[in-house]
Amino acid sequence: MKTISLSICACFLLVGVTFAQKPNALSNKEKKDGWVLLFDGKSTKGWHTFQKDKAAAAWAVQDGALVFNPAADKTERGDLVTDQEYENYDLIIEWKISDGGNSGVIFGINEDPKYHATYETGIEMQVLDNINAGDRFIPDHLAGSLYDLIGGPEVSKPKAVGEWNEARILNKDGQITLWLNGVQTATVAKGSEEWKKLIAESKFNGWEGFAKYSKGKIALQDHGNIVSFRNIKIKQL
Repeated sequence: MKTISLSICACFLLVGVTFAQKPNALSNKEKKDGWVLLFDGKSTKGWHTFQKDKAAAAWAVQDGALVFNPAADKTERGDLVTDQEYENYDLIIEWKISDGGNSGVIFGINEDPKYHATYETGIEMQVLDNINAGDRFIPDHLAGSLYDLIGGPEVSKPKAVGEWNEARILNKDGQITLWLNGVQTATVAKGSEEWKKLIAESKFNGWEGFAKYSKGKIALQDHGNIVSFRNIKIKQL
């Protein structure tokens, strides 16, 4: 009798875990707390290629993930950007990178026609294969870093190529905090003395529009490598 009861309990636990891990879905608690999906798992609805009116063909939905194909024609490539702008929010996203791959999640983007790339205005959380990518030797270019500003191997703990990583970006009143797989990788307040020093020592020093917009769009980067994203959800604060 005990054996049967234990088996039944084990089955229910397995079903519960399976349900909890279903991609691109919100739990009742998440819905109640104000979380919203930015990707429905089936289409590019709510997204478009930067400075275009729709999502270009390089971005396709495969097995419940947004996947970038670098083999696509150049006219069909570019960063994928949200239709909506966001200011204060908590963003969670899962990513999976290819061998030697590089990409990023860029936020605070202004799509004024005078800007020709998302990174001219947006701040990036790095997506990287820390083992074989070219940027692996630069500490603040490692996975989970606040790209070219804050990062290091002691906090950059991505999973192996081909496995899903969970990234989190908390952006509230100018305070930016990043996590990768539950490990905090960066935190800084925009406009602070620390921030000014980081910018001055980075490639962004002197860039007119970089990080100047408190409200902006969110992008998935085309860096020329296969990359997948799923479970993209946001809670506006």
